[in-house]
Amino acid sequence: MIKKIFLLIMILTGSLFCRPVNFDSLVVKGIKEIYSIRFDDAGKTFRTLMADYPEHPAGKFFLAMIDWWKILLDLDNESYDDIFFAKLEDVIFMCDEILEKDPDNIDALFFKGGSIGFRGRLRAIRESWLKAADDGREAIPIVQHAAKLDPSNVDVQLGFGIYDYYADVIPNEYPFVKPLMIFFPKGDKAKGIRELAQVAEKGKYARYESRYFLMQLFFHYENDYKKAEEYAVQLTSEFPNNPLFQRYLGRIAVRKGDYFKSDEVFSAVYNKCVKGYPGYGNVSRREATYYLGHYKKLINNVDSAMIFLKECIDISKKIDRDEVSGFRINATIYLGNMYDLKGEREKALECYNECLELRDYAHSHDSAKRFIEKPYGKY
Repeated sequence: MIKKIFLLIMILTGSLFCRPVNFDSLVVKGIKEIYSIRFDDAGKTFRTLMADYPEHPAGKFFLAMIDWWKILLDLDNESYDDIFFAKLEDVIFMCDEILEKDPDNIDALFFKGGSIGFRGRLRAIRESWLKAADDGREAIPIVQHAAKLDPSNVDVQLGFGIYDYYADVIPNEYPFVKPLMIFFPKGDKAKGIRELAQVAEKGKYARYESRYFLMQLFFHYENDYKKAEEYAVQLTSEFPNNPLFQRYLGRIAVRKGDYFKSDEVFSAVYNKCVKGYPGYGNVSRREATYYLGHYKKLINNVDSAMIFLKECIDISKKIDRDEVSGFRINATIYLGNMYDLKGEREKALECYNECLELRDYAHSHDSAKRFIEKPYGKY
């Protein structure tokens, strides 16, 4: 979770000042295409931006953001890492050339800081902590310099809001991070939320990114599912075919105990997976089948539950990489429960024993042992 610290410089478009209308319209169009997972369209838009404004780093930066979203859709897939790093280096090189001639060029400062920040974030995701920390230290003064040059720009507060929040929360949640924080300014989570909320409401280019972070922080750290849902609804309304936003809406419903809503959301996700919507691949399908199976289990729709749980397990076997996922482990136990309800005790025991051969996840071994001793539904 240390990766959250380095999100402060994820300022997607805060440096686009005083540009022609066509420039702004292309950027906004391309950003919406990225969030809509229309990557081919976004690529065409930003290549047009590069052709029309060849001296500006925005086009190259946002082309890299297409690869960033490909990474976000499946964090376990590292096939896009090298090209993403290469594109960021290209942006940094271009910004350095601009800054050599004009040290106060706001565009170059922001896109350089943003590129270093995204590089650091991916390095943190890949657990290259020292390199990620170096990127964070390098990016902070660049972003601060740009902010001082134009303190009235609302979008710039995205980066500071992310930093203020996570620099306060993460060291308390994960004490091992504290030694690294001596290199960074002190955070203030209340201030961070205020800054992010202002960008979410008034930001010109960064409002969607701010809403995304607010949704995440209210869901993961504040346990305020009402606020998390507020931003999830905004995002899914604007980008109904973004699987990450849609899956968050379903997860929030689960946390709220609104299983009917979660079933509705994940049914929609599953149908898009079946129809082959862009971005709705096995990662989304695995999560959808898990929650659909879980809901069917809760309402004792045994046959439907088994269909989804079996599919969840099959997909997990294909896409699990370094370790067996919690999806597969829980689905295996739940499948055993369904076999118990059908009176197929031997098949149920096979599931429970299989669970014992997998890693222990959220006391899964204790659950499996309990169901081996007494069938599910007999308590």
